[in-house]
Amino acid sequence: MKHLVIVGGGITGLAAAYYAQKSAAAQGLDLAITLVERGARLGGKIMTDTPDGFVIEGGPDSFITQKPWALQLCRELGLDDQLVGTNDARRGVYVWRKGKLRKMPDGVMLIIPTRFLPFATSNLISWPGKLRMGMDLFIRPRQDDSDESLADFIRRRLGREALDVLAEPMMAGIHVSDAETLSLQATFPRFIETERKYGSLVRGMIAARKAAAAHSRNGAGKTSVFMTLRGGLQALIDALADAFTGTIKAGRSVTGLERAGDGYALTLDDDTSLHADALILATPAYVSADLLRDQSAELAGMLDAVRYVSTATVSLGYDAATFDHPLDGFGFVVPRSEPTRLLACTWTSSKFTHRAAPGSVLLRAFVGGPRREDLVDLDDAALIGLVRDELRQIMGIRAEPLLARVFRWHRGNPQYEVGHLQRVDRMEALCPPGLYLTGSAFRGVGIPDCIKQGQATAQAVIDYLRQAEPAR
Repeated sequence: MKHLVIVGGGITGLAAAYYAQKSAAAQGLDLAITLVERGARLGGKIMTDTPDGFVIEGGPDSFITQKPWALQLCRELGLDDQLVGTNDARRGVYVWRKGKLRKMPDGVMLIIPTRFLPFATSNLISWPGKLRMGMDLFIRPRQDDSDESLADFIRRRLGREALDVLAEPMMAGIHVSDAETLSLQATFPRFIETERKYGSLVRGMIAARKAAAAHSRNGAGKTSVFMTLRGGLQALIDALADAFTGTIKAGRSVTGLERAGDGYALTLDDDTSLHADALILATPAYVSADLLRDQSAELAGMLDAVRYVSTATVSLGYDAATFDHPLDGFGFVVPRSEPTRLLACTWTSSKFTHRAAPGSVLLRAFVGGPRREDLVDLDDAALIGLVRDELRQIMGIRAEPLLARVFRWHRGNPQYEVGHLQRVDRMEALCPPGLYLTGSAFRGVGIPDCIKQGQATAQAVIDYLRQAEPAR
């Protein structure tokens, strides 16, 4: 019997365990799997709290369905009846700019306007800024295949105002990253493909909108762009753990790792040891670096070089009777040029049904990130007070919250800087046989990307172990 050890019990590690177990069974490979997680709980940043009828997500609150892997996994695990989409009747995003919440105009796709009148009449972008964005129709596509930053790309095609007001808060905000260093290849390859195919982002997005409309007219079922689970995403973690029949060692850390013949010997913090014929490290890059430092100084050095930033979320629940704001959208984002300490705020009970207790509303604010990491270290009372002060200025909220929940993610957000994918290729090439790196530090930070990586890594492991089997 072969033995696979997976270190890291976040969504990527759990997905790798699930798919390795499934693939081994399908291919008749006799495989034992052990999952080691240093925390007492599984799921990493996926964490759901359900106090007093509220559903509060500590980390991600949903997944994008245009990347199919999360939706497919939910259906495989029998969670179909729990899937819910966004409240599209309330769809809309605001941008806090010059002392006002200004609504994103209808027809904007990936920050690109696809309808003239709503964009022309919007007060979000100045007329010079709108004209500069329109120049995208005439700017020749870039011929160089090298990576560039999101900021350089947006400035080149749409101008500085589009970068500041739209791209930086909306797109760099997804990755909690600095647009000036964020790798376009690693985060928004669709922009590169659109520029090459259509020569213009505006033409490309108009074509995409028309194709989606035709798809809908042809009777294809509509799926919400973002989906979640009725009782919270913790249900996905619980279902994965229930489906896994191997061994889970939670609350255990790996303190030693060395090559042992064709496999690996791991020492845990309780002085027990494990032998692995194959090993998956689904841990943050800096944790993997510590484990591999004695095996490969170059690989450890490259893993150390993956920067992380810290963030926190503050969720506030209110009695709807004391709440005046209409919450006619999914929330707002904040450009970095604005003098506020928030990154964004999701109007959670508007975005999804069943997130707030009856007669209540739920908001979730985001703080920290590459420029204000110091805020994450404030104590709970100070952090809640900060968020309430900001929401009072932005939304006019003066009511006392019914509840407040703070979640901190220290070094929780890997930074995909320009050239990221090339560095990942090199790191993977440096891995000795039978050792695999996977997770949010490498080829995608969202839930679907992490599941995809777990699935691909699991298949690579099964292929490796089957090749290593003696001929029968």
